[in-house]
Amino acid sequence: MTTRWIKNSLELLTVSEMYQADLGAATFGFSGLELMEWAGTAIADAVQHRWGLRPVAILCGPGNNGGDGFVAARALADRGCVVRLGLLGDTAALRGDAEVNARRWTGDVYPLTPDLLDGVEVVVDALFGAGLAREVDEPARRMVDEINKRKIACLAVDVPSGVHGDTGEVLGAAPQADVTVTFFRRKPGHLLYPGWGLCGDVRVADIGIPEDVLEEIDPANFSNGPQFWRDEFPMPSAHSHKYTRGHALVSGGRELTGAARLAAYAALRVGAGVVSIASHPDALAVYRSGRPSIMVHAAVDIQAFTDLLDDPRLGSVLVGPGNGVSEETRARVLHALHASAACVIDADAISVFANDPQVLFDAIQACESYVVLTPHEGEFGRLFDSTAVDCSAGRLTRAKAAAKLSGAVVILKGPDTVIAGPDGRGVINSNAPADLATAGSGDVLAGLVLGLLAQQMNALEASAAAVWLHGEAANRFGAGLIADDIADTLPQVLQALRTALSVDC
Repeated sequence: MTTRWIKNSLELLTVSEMYQADLGAATFGFSGLELMEWAGTAIADAVQHRWGLRPVAILCGPGNNGGDGFVAARALADRGCVVRLGLLGDTAALRGDAEVNARRWTGDVYPLTPDLLDGVEVVVDALFGAGLAREVDEPARRMVDEINKRKIACLAVDVPSGVHGDTGEVLGAAPQADVTVTFFRRKPGHLLYPGWGLCGDVRVADIGIPEDVLEEIDPANFSNGPQFWRDEFPMPSAHSHKYTRGHALVSGGRELTGAARLAAYAALRVGAGVVSIASHPDALAVYRSGRPSIMVHAAVDIQAFTDLLDDPRLGSVLVGPGNGVSEETRARVLHALHASAACVIDADAISVFANDPQVLFDAIQACESYVVLTPHEGEFGRLFDSTAVDCSAGRLTRAKAAAKLSGAVVILKGPDTVIAGPDGRGVINSNAPADLATAGSGDVLAGLVLGLLAQQMNALEASAAAVWLHGEAANRFGAGLIADDIADTLPQVLQALRTALSVDC
């Protein structure tokens, strides 16, 4: 039996959805014992591929994760590996498929104590799976701490024990894994911090669950990448001209002019045909001294700004970067939401509604076009702390609740950026390097969303594409990145993407 590894799958299954997938496999004639045999074999294959047949300790829990561990122990021992198996609890307490595989194991079963790790070079963590609902306690906690203290090479089964599969949160403690082997599909917790940082290299094993079960489950959560939004991504045609490629407008601040300029430049780079900045007369000279490809219009008051919004060719508008937390910014947001263009609300334009978020939500829900909110954690808290959104919940849960409440697509920014739509879909991004933690990076992201919306891309897909392009450009540039470099590097990313999409077609 050779393991087939699943690559580039988009769907992320919650813990309950994975249980549903396991049950669905039974309707296609696959027993739990068969699935466990394939899972354990995949674990053994991954251990051998990464470390060879070095002495290994396999730590088994009382559930099906432990059953997978018993199968892996048998498979590795049959290949000549020295295996030491420890069990949390007693074999007499095991039930179901785990009990069957415990009986099939002919080696010794040791208590779960730290000396189990003496002399081994690899540990397989098969203690708890993704559905753990309580904090890791003794003696499992002591074993987890010992793995981390000794820095033993570790393979986690499903998730590192203590990591919740839906949220990525750590329940008390979790080992640092080098490899995590999960089954059929990844879970949100594999891509959400802190779980993401503890999983190491996540490998997805095909254990025989038919793809058809996904139709019944109808997953609502996805990992981000071109597969998710490729059908929506705009490509210029021979008949394109600047206005068919979209006209985008950026609300420019009086003092912090760099934010609007970064956003406008990013919107141009991502393909918008025309990009304009609406500037107060005090800052006109600054904006006009910038890139000549960006048009600048004077907007002396809110009426002048509204006149710019009335242009029937306008496809999208961005309010927020460098605008200041002021009544003028608030008025610009509300007027933008009354226009027919798609709207991106970022930075100060989010914070200005901290005291009365419902006013913003009502305006969003009355808007006839797409709206995207792009908060980081601080801005998210300012806007949603006083609402029905549970701001103590996991990032995916919070973002989805915020999108449903507000009626906007929400980009909750961070190292594990979450994009959530009012329709209940959630997308988790995983290609953002630490280099993106630099001033102006968020302004560039807002501009990328703006530029894609101007080209009539759907809001959730446009937001997901913008976040992925943002990360990909940063990765391609590498060390020393500043915000300006993201848009400058974007043509290389877009060319590679265009080539890849044309090949796939």
